[in-house]
Amino acid sequence: MTAAGLVATRRWLLLSAVLVASSLLILTGGAANAQTSDEIREIEDSIVKIYTTTADPDYFTPWRLMNPNQSSGSGAVIEGNRILTNAHVVANASYVQVQKNSDPRRYLARVEFVSHSSDLALIQVEEPGFFDDAPPLEIGDLPDPNTEVLVFGYPIGGRTLSVTKGVLSRVEQQVYAHSGEFLLAGQIDAAINPGNSGGPVIADGEIVGVVMQSAGGGRTEALGYFVPTDIVRHMLTDASDGQFDGFPDLGFRTQDLESPAAKARYGLAEDETGVLVIKVFEDSPADGLLQANDVLLSIDGYEVAGDSSIRLNRDLQTNYKHAIDVKQIGDTVPLRIARQGVAMDVDLTAQRRQQSYSLVRSEEFDAIPDYYIYGGIVFVPLNMNLIKRWGSDWTRTAPVNLLHARSQWSSPEKREVIVALQVLAADVNLGYHDVRNVIVESVNGEPIRDFAEFARLLRNNEEPYVVFEAESGFQMVVDHQQARDSEAEILERYRIPASYSEGLFDQSALAQHEE
Repeated sequence: MTAAGLVATRRWLLLSAVLVASSLLILTGGAANAQTSDEIREIEDSIVKIYTTTADPDYFTPWRLMNPNQSSGSGAVIEGNRILTNAHVVANASYVQVQKNSDPRRYLARVEFVSHSSDLALIQVEEPGFFDDAPPLEIGDLPDPNTEVLVFGYPIGGRTLSVTKGVLSRVEQQVYAHSGEFLLAGQIDAAINPGNSGGPVIADGEIVGVVMQSAGGGRTEALGYFVPTDIVRHMLTDASDGQFDGFPDLGFRTQDLESPAAKARYGLAEDETGVLVIKVFEDSPADGLLQANDVLLSIDGYEVAGDSSIRLNRDLQTNYKHAIDVKQIGDTVPLRIARQGVAMDVDLTAQRRQQSYSLVRSEEFDAIPDYYIYGGIVFVPLNMNLIKRWGSDWTRTAPVNLLHARSQWSSPEKREVIVALQVLAADVNLGYHDVRNVIVESVNGEPIRDFAEFARLLRNNEEPYVVFEAESGFQMVVDHQQARDSEAEILERYRIPASYSEGLFDQSALAQHEE
């Protein structure tokens, strides 16, 4: 063999050795996360298909329900003979059934606990022996990025259980499509389709997340999100007493503080980081302890970067809000702030958040819409259920004045927006038959605090006329006696069961009025 041939042979042998070593490294690196066929079969025994019949309220006509709708999702058996799934799988459910893998029977189920904010729910099956051959899956810890995971579920309504592989690509705060909450979420590249919702994400035989939603908008492919175990554990702790508390909110809002000029203006040194407090809500945990223009330096021991992020570990950096989200109601949350350049420590107590810090209430589920019909005019409080009634493109199709209200903060003086939704044509409201979606600011010159107060004002009115005035100055005037006299006729004509929603008036208020 020539010298050149010898060199070439040595190079080939060296390259082969490198390739073999690399292959072994890849194989051994994936072995820890790979599931054997037997292990997968055991997991499959604990996966169920969930059938749901829903009848959603119609927020355009809030006294009636929309046509029933059937849908399906997935779930996993966990400790305590419970099934873990998504809240949106069972939201507004009137009838729920579950079906085990390879079992044609459907079993009646009931919702035990639901957290719409985290898009998680627990359901139970009363059938004796249902869980005998469905061992509970353990709740594990969130794996490192680039870990291979398995997604179990019943996509596209199929009868056969589907198992897809993917990789955990990143973990960060994400808007949950169901609730609109901004919470921690995991991103994977496994195929996720309708029907997968509620199915478990598995790594090393343990649940590391619950499939939640695919990346929408048609801008991405093969990307989906799941609820990670930090959020799952928060929900399970919350559910332990059977009472929903949800996630706490400390009652302040911030903005990023990355501008060198802004940092200097609010007393931060060049090497210091934090975010600027821009709003402190009344009657919140932060009220009286934080001020506008304070700088939040750290939260629960985590330093806050100028882009509002904190580093939880080497591989996980996310919004500082997560340090609040993992707390339960009553927990202490230590903050370090700077006020006019002076650092100080402040302890806030995590409290149940107000219904909404916005004038527009968040989307509600499993609830009866509020309404009040006076003089044939249908009045409702503004919430996201109503706005989304304009369809999937509601950001463009909903009335501009209703959309604008979403950017306004609530206050003790004004907590809700009241809308004259439509007019049921009658003699009493002649001249206003075309009125739609008008925001009412006052009744007989009195500003409106919330919908309950608005309804009481009308029910207890003793003035001969009632004047509804909008912000623009537009007015509707209704003869009070004529409104009362025509109420029964209007309800009968439009086949409406009652002039107001169930529970709008408490018994004491009714008794006082009737005396």
